[in-house]
Amino acid sequence: MWFYNLFMGSGVAHSIILVALTIALGLLLSRVKIAGISLGVTWILFVGIIASHFGLVLDDVTSHFVKEFGLILFIYSIGIQVGPGFFSSFRKGGVTLNLLATGLVLLGSLLAYLIHVVTGTDLNTMIGVLYGAVTNTPGLGAAQQTFTDMQEGPVDPASVAVFAQGYAVAYPLGVIGIILSIVLLKFIFRIDFGREQALYMANNRKDAEKLQAITIEVTNAGVEGKTIGDVLQIAGRNIVATRIMHRDNESIELVNSETRLQIGDRIFLVVAPNDIEAFTALFGRKIDDMDQTQWDDNKHNELVAERLVVTNPKLNGRRLGDLNLRKTFNITITRVRRAGTELIAQPSLILQLGDRLTIVGEKQNVQKLHSLIGDSVKRLDEPQLFATFIGIALGVLLGSIPIFFPGMPVAVKLGLAGGPLIVSIILSNIGPRFRIITYTTASANLLMRQIGICMFMAAVGLGAGKGFIDTVMNGGYWWVLYGFIITFLPCIIIGILARVVFKKSYFTIAGMISGATTDPPALAYSNSICGNDQASVAYSTVYPLVMFLRVLMAQILVLCGI
Repeated sequence: MWFYNLFMGSGVAHSIILVALTIALGLLLSRVKIAGISLGVTWILFVGIIASHFGLVLDDVTSHFVKEFGLILFIYSIGIQVGPGFFSSFRKGGVTLNLLATGLVLLGSLLAYLIHVVTGTDLNTMIGVLYGAVTNTPGLGAAQQTFTDMQEGPVDPASVAVFAQGYAVAYPLGVIGIILSIVLLKFIFRIDFGREQALYMANNRKDAEKLQAITIEVTNAGVEGKTIGDVLQIAGRNIVATRIMHRDNESIELVNSETRLQIGDRIFLVVAPNDIEAFTALFGRKIDDMDQTQWDDNKHNELVAERLVVTNPKLNGRRLGDLNLRKTFNITITRVRRAGTELIAQPSLILQLGDRLTIVGEKQNVQKLHSLIGDSVKRLDEPQLFATFIGIALGVLLGSIPIFFPGMPVAVKLGLAGGPLIVSIILSNIGPRFRIITYTTASANLLMRQIGICMFMAAVGLGAGKGFIDTVMNGGYWWVLYGFIITFLPCIIIGILARVVFKKSYFTIAGMISGATTDPPALAYSNSICGNDQASVAYSTVYPLVMFLRVLMAQILVLCGI
């Protein structure tokens, strides 16, 4: 009896064991490949549907909590991962990606309305089908709320339920349709994962090498006798001068603002490519036959160059210039590597935990710096839970703020997914300014992300199976077809456009499609085939705008039917 109640009853133990077994069986089935393709965590959704069809269900409160909290964990961990490079990525191609994603949203909404007109299917049902097809729960909630708010007098529960019925029927094949569109694009363009990965790595190296180390010989009489500080102030550009080789004895010394220049001196600079020509003209001429290894290996050189990792929490949020490292330790920081990006070590740069500093100085001085910087990778393994939970709280708060537009009967909200994503991206960039440590190791981030998506898929499946078969057999199979069309066609059309016209990487397209359909399982699949963060970056780039547009379009479609 107790065993039966554990599975078919209610309570905490019932909810935990049901969610845990649904996830475990789904993950077990995720190892199965059909034609070399695995649906990954999407199997959890199908296990949940089967379980709920046979009466293994969660109560509404628990189901909503598990689903929404799992989605928040998944989305928040993505934002924290891609946040440090988000704004630079947005400047590089974010506008184009958002335009493509907007096109996908509008095309899907137009298809849903056209199917309603052509087939005569109830518009409220089609709106549910649309948001099931693109796996967007906030849009479904916005449509139901708008419909309820627009009614005069008591609202018939059955008229509201049709939204959820259309959503539940279209959702499973919607998930598959999005992933299938990504798979089909691979075959259409004959994508070779190895070649795409190689191109990505090559582009990454190109980006990382944007800061170049060059040697310049002083031949300009106009700067002779002047200090480095005076010359850089005149130039007004970002540069780091680290070492100088004097013409008289070829000794190598560290550069500081008081170092005076003489004709024939050679200076080792770290500079952005666009500034090379300007600094060459300022100092004299560029020496092409002397690279960094010669500076490091010179027989007169008593300096060393090392990379130290910032693991001292006290440095998180501190300005680099405030540390006075040159005066205190007689060393120079030439570069700061953060989230795969090389930054010039300007005095105004705000340090973050996990930054990798390239330091030049005498060996004994560099060694003294270890205790200040930390350079203990093991210390980075400690989880930073305060930032995670305060970020989630702020994200939910942001997602709950109503945004009013003229002519709209109800407010638009970013929702429980859009808010945490935006906060995580912002917090990972500005958190250190407020001494908030947002750094998480890759393994910790991946664990939080996987737990989140598994919880989400289990709750959706356990909530969608009740009455699922009956609805499909009683004409709902047409809704499945409509949902598949709404999912598949826009993804293929926009995917082809992105590849042919805008020359986007396949991994970026996969992430953009996943973000434009706000589909975590599709992102999980895209990440599994990528082996890099391209899909996650594209997903996060388009997700905030798309979430807003999905909610807005839901309300517009409801108004069209009133």
